[in-house]
Amino acid sequence: MDSSSVLSDEDYDLISNPGQRSLESSIADLHHIPALNTYEIPPSDAARERLSAVALSPGDIQAYVQNALNASSAGKYPRDNVTLRVYVDGVFDVLTIGHVHQLRQAKLSFPSVHLIVGVLSDEQCRAHNTTPHFSHLERCELMRHCRWVDEVLHDAPWTVNDRFIIDKRIDYLALEEGSSVNPEFDKERLKGYDVAKRLGRVSPTRMTTGLTAAPLLVSYNASEDTTPFRELAEMVLEQPGRSTFTHPPPTTSTTTSADSKTHDLEALGAMEALEAMSNELAERCARKQRQPARG
Repeated sequence: MDSSSVLSDEDYDLISNPGQRSLESSIADLHHIPALNTYEIPPSDAARERLSAVALSPGDIQAYVQNALNASSAGKYPRDNVTLRVYVDGVFDVLTIGHVHQLRQAKLSFPSVHLIVGVLSDEQCRAHNTTPHFSHLERCELMRHCRWVDEVLHDAPWTVNDRFIIDKRIDYLALEEGSSVNPEFDKERLKGYDVAKRLGRVSPTRMTTGLTAAPLLVSYNASEDTTPFRELAEMVLEQPGRSTFTHPPPTTSTTTSADSKTHDLEALGAMEALEAMSNELAERCARKQRQPARG
């Protein structure tokens, strides 16, 4: 073999010489190498039958996104296997199967994806008339432990604009089709999504049907001295003979709630009684939200 055909040490500097470049920055240049797939535990047969998005394979997801982008006048599905940066944002206050399925579809929407998840801050949410039940730190930590997420953006903007897309080198925004929105909460955010659509930078994900109805969680005024969870605990302790749920409940007495509604809590089992009190607490919170703000 001709000695000129033998690679010298200099030819390997891109990877093997971390003194000049980091391993991460070198690998980032190798766009022709697809990212490793995340191992996925197969869903159960029951989940396949009930939840619509469970049965979607990576091929199904990519074919759907490809058809949607190619049908759009602004966008087109990329032909090579470059690693694309896909962005999803949200509050993620209560992580549901619907959220997880959306993240999965976003991660699998192209052969190689770096998925960025932006978590909206507590201050941003309160400024738009909603208060998360869990702190921003906890919600970010929850996203960090999701198998599909590659990067968590702690300072996510409320509204995505072209400058943000350029600065973060975002190739596509993953948006769920057919999801309901709260105009008061999402109006400004929808404007940002419209910008991404005009740029042809939206990758659609399909909504999961067959989900159990999410529990009613009502935003609570942070200035109140009593949190909903503390109030629920106090309601439990107020029930006679219900200092613990380990004993069979009496079946004769009834308890009158603060809003004059009666619940036969003592005739219910432990879980049923707790659910009834949770519903009552949600109604109280809803009424407090409708009351005029105190001066």
